[in-house]
Amino acid sequence: MDSFKINRRNMLMGTGASLASLALSGRAEAAMKAAVAAQDEAEAQPTPDQVRRMQWWHAAKFGMFIHFGCYSQHARHEWAMEDEAIPLVEYQQFSQEFRPKPGSQRAWAKLAKAAGMKYMVMTTKHHEGFCNWDTKLTDYNAVKQGPKQDLVREYVEAARAEGMRVGFYYSLMDWHHPDGARCATDEDARKRFVEYTHGLIRELLTNYGKIDVLWYDVAWPLDAQGWESERMNKMVFELQPDIIVNNRNHLPGDFSTPEQKIVASNGGRAWESCMTLNDSWGFQRADDNWKSSKTIIRNLISCTRDGGNYLLNIGPRGDGSIPEESVRVLSEVGKWMETNADPVRNSDLCQPRRSTYASFTRIGNTLYMHVHFWPGGDVAISGLQTKVKSARLMKTGQDVKFTQDPYRVHLVGLPMEAPDSPVTTIAIECESEPKQDTDFVRKNKPRGGVGIEA
Repeated sequence: MDSFKINRRNMLMGTGASLASLALSGRAEAAMKAAVAAQDEAEAQPTPDQVRRMQWWHAAKFGMFIHFGCYSQHARHEWAMEDEAIPLVEYQQFSQEFRPKPGSQRAWAKLAKAAGMKYMVMTTKHHEGFCNWDTKLTDYNAVKQGPKQDLVREYVEAARAEGMRVGFYYSLMDWHHPDGARCATDEDARKRFVEYTHGLIRELLTNYGKIDVLWYDVAWPLDAQGWESERMNKMVFELQPDIIVNNRNHLPGDFSTPEQKIVASNGGRAWESCMTLNDSWGFQRADDNWKSSKTIIRNLISCTRDGGNYLLNIGPRGDGSIPEESVRVLSEVGKWMETNADPVRNSDLCQPRRSTYASFTRIGNTLYMHVHFWPGGDVAISGLQTKVKSARLMKTGQDVKFTQDPYRVHLVGLPMEAPDSPVTTIAIECESEPKQDTDFVRKNKPRGGVGIEA
């Protein structure tokens, strides 16, 4: 996420100033990753209360992340204040220039709905310390500064108008507050900063009705004890009994948060991969490295196949408008979801995954083959260990002919051009849960060629 490779996931398991002192070394990154892995291994199966609170989230599968703040006006990445060492006085000018058009957030919610997303998570305060709501605890907020409007309230109202579940992102790290760094070594500063932080979270969870997700981020420079995270979460659940929280305040929370990669959690723990549409979270006017709709769909399939969610980010401009490429890509994803949402949203854990041109999801005994590189005419699955009863194209409903032997299912008579774009899905009904064993094929498939004389 920044040039030192200290992203949200890596910083999650930081242990205060002692770990921060190692931030430039490979040892620090390796230690943090090992700590995260150990945490995931130790986390238990979900409690009945977690099952209850997270039922909608597991069903949703796909959400929109929105990074929006003064960095959107600066338009050079959300970490620019630190990466470019911009002096505070210089950076604060963006809080005056930052003036989103009223109502612009409705377009975000409409796009999320059109893309097949079911929930949204917006940055209420990012690392820069600017509060996007009408807080009473600092004047560095959207009502007192340039926007002159409560951006959080506008977001909440826009999301609800489109039937979206509402999530709040909140960065614990703060580059603006005078105690944001010295709290690591000054106990009085820590107490002040922790009360400030708890107070901001209390406002967010008190003033906007029912909130569905609280998405903590970077806990530097304190550990769970320093943040008083147990007390923090206790307050959160007293204010919002049905909310779900992530694991980035140094407590396990309800779900894990792999960033810019798809990594399923261990032992049935809930998880959500968050990713950018290009290489930036906040608006970066020069970042043109956009992911294609095909890549987004493949990522979504990979998450749902392994029981996870996919939180995909947009970075609106300072005026609130969405970059045209974001709109184009997400509109293409939404068009595909009109036909293919069911095998994504209702997918069970899916074991088959070996193919050079397709990926898979499953609902019960039906295997869905999502062909992202259409070969034309025929496709095949190696090592399917159950009998296939029928197959059909999801886009057209057309039956697909096939043959099956112990080593492959061969689907034939397909159109030379892909029937759907950017990914074509074939529903394959099986007699039992589809499992794949390509090692069986490698070991046992008859081999010809040059013989050995007796």
